[in-house]
Amino acid sequence: MTEEVTQAQEEQVQLSLQDIATCVQVIDICSKRGGFEGQEMEAVGGLRNRIVKFLEANKPAEGETPTGAVPEVEAEVEAEA
Repeated sequence: MTEEVTQAQEEQVQLSLQDIATCVQVIDICSKRGGFEGQEMEAVGGLRNRIVKFLEANKPAEGETPTGAVPEVEAEVEAEA
């Protein structure tokens, strides 16, 4: 039992920028398919915008190679504005 707890503590869950960018894509797909009711759209849209701002603030510097491809979100934000 103690070994299981120790092993679980050693295997820490990590999120990459790619994982977070995928959340933006999921929100976009769900909204296009009508997955949110009208009263939910403001909260979902606000969350999406905060995620996009976080990604932009934490994107790798020019020349750094990220692990995986991070979807471009800048054009989407400009199109919404």
